[in-house]
Amino acid sequence: MSDSDLVKLYSGRILALAADIPHLGRLPAPQGSARKRSPLCGSTVTVDVAVENGRISEFAQDVKACALGQASAAILGNCVIGRSLPELHVAREALLRMLKEQGPVPTPPFDGYEVLIPARDYKNRHASILLALEATCEAMASAGG
Repeated sequence: MSDSDLVKLYSGRILALAADIPHLGRLPAPQGSARKRSPLCGSTVTVDVAVENGRISEFAQDVKACALGQASAAILGNCVIGRSLPELHVAREALLRMLKEQGPVPTPPFDGYEVLIPARDYKNRHASILLALEATCEAMASAGG
């Protein structure tokens, strides 16, 4: 990876997101939890949720990831409260298509993932970017969401 590639990939906006992740920590009594790990880079995200009427009412995340994984967790953290499991599945699939198939940016409220478009060219970073959404889907499923 050249210096110009690194600058493009780790933009100021991505670094700002990574430095300000909402809902950090763990919930004291979650209804659902999940931990996801990227075997390629070792990044991990643990998510706790509380669910009310099929929607996330409380959310916490413990993020140990690269700047791209942290930025992804921040984007999710900014819009996850009030979301249902079907909405999260749609967002996860849209993000996957955006990264792997040059698909469009996920629709609102998940359109903040647009900042990660430069990561399309770095397949070894895709798993870390997907961790927060994957862990949230799994936590919601375990909570019966």
